Amino acid sequence: MGAVTFVNGRVFTGESETGFASAFRVVDGRIDWVGATDEAASTGEAAGEIVDLGGRTVLPGLIDSHTHPALLAGTAAAVECFPPAVRSVDDLVATLRAHAETISAADAWVLGRGFDDTKFPDGAMPTAADLDRIGTDRPVLVWRCDAHSAVCNTAALELAGITATTPDPDGARFERDADGRPNGILTEIAAVDAVAAFIPAPSRDEQIDAIVSIGDELASRGIVAVCDLLSSRIDRPLDTFRAAAERGLRTRVALYPGWDPAAPLDDIGADDRDGPIRIAGVKVVLDGAYSNRTAWVHEAYPGSCDHGLRLVDDDDVLAAGEWARRNGVQLAVHAMGDRALDRVVELFEHQEPWLDGIPSVRIEHATIVSDAYLARLRAARMRFGIATHTVFFFAEYDGYEKALRVEQVPDAYPIARLYAGLDPLALSSDRPATAWSGADDVMLSVEAAVRRRTYNGVEFGPEAAITVPQALLLYTSRAARLSPLTGVGMLAPGFDGSFAVLERDVFSVAADEIADVRVAETWIRGERVFRREGM
Repeated sequence: MGAVTFVNGRVFTGESETGFASAFRVVDGRIDWVGATDEAASTGEAAGEIVDLGGRTVLPGLIDSHTHPALLAGTAAAVECFPPAVRSVDDLVATLRAHAETISAADAWVLGRGFDDTKFPDGAMPTAADLDRIGTDRPVLVWRCDAHSAVCNTAALELAGITATTPDPDGARFERDADGRPNGILTEIAAVDAVAAFIPAPSRDEQIDAIVSIGDELASRGIVAVCDLLSSRIDRPLDTFRAAAERGLRTRVALYPGWDPAAPLDDIGADDRDGPIRIAGVKVVLDGAYSNRTAWVHEAYPGSCDHGLRLVDDDDVLAAGEWARRNGVQLAVHAMGDRALDRVVELFEHQEPWLDGIPSVRIEHATIVSDAYLARLRAARMRFGIATHTVFFFAEYDGYEKALRVEQVPDAYPIARLYAGLDPLALSSDRPATAWSGADDVMLSVEAAVRRRTYNGVEFGPEAAITVPQALLLYTSRAARLSPLTGVGMLAPGFDGSFAVLERDVFSVAADEIADVRVAETWIRGERVFRREGM
C-alpha cells in the first residue's frame, strides 16, 4: 500500500479537546506520523504520495458504540415509518399499503419499523384493526421506534396462535380490548418475538449483502467502527459478519449477542474475541423504554400507578455476568429507568472487575443519572462505562415529555455531568431503535449535545450542554475506551489510518448548522471507501 501523506488540513486528532494538527502520514494502513504541514517536507522520500486536503476538516474515524446492524440486516424487508414522514395512523397505513404493493410473494409479510405514536394527533397506538386496512390475507407487523414494542394485524395474531386465552409472556404484554381479545399491540420484546418468530428469515446471502450495504452507509457517515448491541438478531452473527468482511465490509464490528435464559450461550475461544470482527460481550435487556413508559422506575409515571416493566430477574443478569467473566468479554446491560439503573449497581458494584483497560460492565442508555448515582459508579469496585444518547431526547421529546417528572429533567441524559465524571463514555445512535430516520448521523447527535434542543425546538436541560470538541471525543477516543474496538478513535502513530474528511468545518459553523455538515470522504486503513458525489 505504501506511504501517503495528507497535508493542509484542520486535523482533529482526538487526543484531547484541543488536539489539532495539519498533516499526517499513513503507511500500510497505519498512521506513523502526525504534525504540521511545513514539517512534512522534511520526511523526504518517506512522505510517499502527497494528498492536499485543501484546508478541510479531518476527524478520526467515528465510532457508533450502540447500534444494531444485525437487526437491520435481519429486517431489511421492512419499510421505514419514521417521523416526520409518518405522523398519524393514516400515514402509517398508507406507507405500509404502498410497501405491500411492491411485494409479489404471496406468503411474504408486510413489515415496517419506526413509527412513534407519541407524535400522532391523539397519541394512541395503532391496533390490529388499523393494520387490517392494509389487508387481511397476509400478516402485517410494524415495530415501534423503540424496537421494544410493535403492532401486528389479525392475520399475524392468528398465524402466531395468540388468542384471548394466551397468557402474557414474562416481562411483556399482549395488549387486549375491553373484551379481553388481543388487539395487536405487542408491548416489549418477548411479546413481539412471539409473533416475529413466524416471519421468514432472509437467506444467509441476503443477510451478508445487507451487512455490506450497511457498512457502505456507515462509511457515508464517517463511521468506521460499531458495537452491535444485539447481534443475535441474526443466526451465527460472528460467521455472518466475517463473511460480509470477505465481501467488502470494512467496518470494525464488536458483537454483543443477547442473553437468553432459555438458550444459554456457548463459551467462546480466543479467535472469537480477536480481529476486526469479534465477539465483545453479552447483552441483557433489564427494562423497557421511557418513550413507551415501560422503563422500570421507582416512582410511578405521571398520572398513573405504572412503574414500567422489569424484563429479567437478578439470576439472569448475574448469569450473564458470569458468562462474560468466564469468557473475558463485557457485560452490557440495557437500563433506562432509575430503578433499573440502581439495580445494575446493586448487583455488580462490589464485584471484582475482570477486564483490564475497559469497563467490565457497560450500562446502555442510562437515561436518569444524578450526581449521587455518578458518584456511586465512580466509588464502586467494579469498573462501569456508559453508552448514552442525545438523539433520544431530540427525536422522542413527545414521549419523554409525558414520561418524565419535572424534577427528573435536569438528570435526563446529563451529558456534561457524565463527560466530567466518567471516562469510559460514548454517544451513540441506537439505530434503528429511535424515532428518527438516519439516527446514525453523528452531526445530528453532536448538534443536539451542543444546543440541547429537540426536533421541534424545545429546550431540554440546557445545563447539560457540551462543546463540539467534547461531543466528538464521545464519538472517537472516549468512545474507544468503552469497548475493545482497537486501532480506532485517534489520529496518532500506531492507530488505523481511518478518518473522515468533512465538507464544512464543524468547529466553526453556527450551532444550528452542525447537523447540516456532511462527510465528504471516508478513509479506512489508508483506503478511501466513500466519496460524496460532487466533492
